[in-house]
Amino acid sequence: MDLINTSFLHNKEVVMVIRLVVAAILGGIVGIERGSGDRPAGFRTHILVCVGSALFMLVSLYGFDDVYPQTAKLEEDIGQRRDSARIAAQVVSGIGFLGAGTILHEGLTIRGLTTAASLWMVSAIGLAAGSGMYFLSSVATIITMITLVTFHTWEKRFAANSRSDRQFIRIITTNRSGAITDVTGYLSLNGVQVKSLNVKRDKEKNRLVLEVFLKLGKTAPDGGDLVRGLQGIEGVVGVENMR
Repeated sequence: MDLINTSFLHNKEVVMVIRLVVAAILGGIVGIERGSGDRPAGFRTHILVCVGSALFMLVSLYGFDDVYPQTAKLEEDIGQRRDSARIAAQVVSGIGFLGAGTILHEGLTIRGLTTAASLWMVSAIGLAAGSGMYFLSSVATIITMITLVTFHTWEKRFAANSRSDRQFIRIITTNRSGAITDVTGYLSLNGVQVKSLNVKRDKEKNRLVLEVFLKLGKTAPDGGDLVRGLQGIEGVVGVENMR
């Protein structure tokens, strides 16, 4: 009887190790793509997240096998009292803290959203691999790679076609009353929509730095005329294209 239990334990541990290895491989595949560029999270991070998620799932599935027989009154109560998703479910919410750390705000732009999403996806792949869903986790990895690699090229192509009507500019003006109103009023009168406006103060030179994301309408002037028009506003000392 002891020999049978030992053999079963040995086989079960082999299955656990295989699931961890599969999770490491699948997480590494996604991590290679993320690590190929200047990403906040790369190859090693994705492997650790995927393996960690798989390990949490394994603990949920098998970590309390020696406890339930002692607490269950009847043998059939063991399966009914088990909650295999209890620990694994915490991965879904816990991965948000790690994903938030990869999101960077640089002026008017935000970087790292796709990497945060890939970490969240990798954690789901790890949970699937840890539960023994090899085919499902492999398909999810393939879909993730297609999205990150193929769709990225399409996204850049479509963005290039629609980017002509959008522009980032930095406007430097003296720190005077009504400066921001004069700038936004000029843009509005010329068919330019202000999508976002970030104001910084240069106390040493007593200036305002306006970082503006613009959407140019059909009646808006071209780039050169727009810059010259802004430079003609009282107090404006410089206009820079941030694109």
